[in-house]
Amino acid sequence: MSATVPATGNPGTDKGAGTGTGMTTAAGRMAALARAELTLLGRSKATLAAAVFMPLLLPFSLRSTVDQMDLKGTGLSVGSVVLPSSVGFSLLFAVYSSLVSVYAARREELVLKRLRTGELRDAEILAGAALPSVAIGLVQCLVLTVACAALLDIGAPRAPHLAVLGLLLGLAMWPPLAAITANFSKSVEGAQVASMPLMLVSLFGSGTFFPLQVMPDQLASACELLPLTPVITLIRGGWTGGLSAHDTLGALGTAVAWIVLAVFAVRRWFRWEPRR
Repeated sequence: MSATVPATGNPGTDKGAGTGTGMTTAAGRMAALARAELTLLGRSKATLAAAVFMPLLLPFSLRSTVDQMDLKGTGLSVGSVVLPSSVGFSLLFAVYSSLVSVYAARREELVLKRLRTGELRDAEILAGAALPSVAIGLVQCLVLTVACAALLDIGAPRAPHLAVLGLLLGLAMWPPLAAITANFSKSVEGAQVASMPLMLVSLFGSGTFFPLQVMPDQLASACELLPLTPVITLIRGGWTGGLSAHDTLGALGTAVAWIVLAVFAVRRWFRWEPRR
């Protein structure tokens, strides 16, 4: 797939040289790149369908599974299980999976290499490419949250700051994880395979399909260290209001640790050019 690179300056210029407005500001450069990326995303029907429709369909299938669970003694209801899981689906499919494909595709097309010759900084390139997927994921999360709250009679969150914090941490965490995952593929097709291990582990171990409260204690303790788990924990705790200060700090610490680790890995090992 051919990509159009936004004009960000003359090749060879200092990446930090922009001091004016519009394209010479970091926000302007990232906005131009995001617009170009959104156009390319619209042309990739398979990626767009997986990002937009898959997270909207999974909560319906999850509802029937949750109805068969024994939630007595866990302090959970069907709504408090399905709603955070719906947010997790959006983060995994709309943000993580689609961005792994985006980063791999732009790398193989040499788009990333060409962008680095202009004013764009490395962080701006990756962030600009991620903005459309993050925006789609954010809109999906909001839509699913409102729908679940209304249809499942879960009501308003008792600790809304925890729910908002969990969502923001998730949106900050998964783009760098997608960037580093893209390193393990040589093509867009390979990118989908590379993203599957973390997606499957997150789906089954982070409290999306099966809440940690119904897992054996040792397994639940291990699953608490997965990257999606603190996001689900904070959002679920925001609705139930039953998250202790200790558990809140633990979830925050795990999420921040994953973000720091992912950003460090991207800065240290991200591949800007195809493997030869």
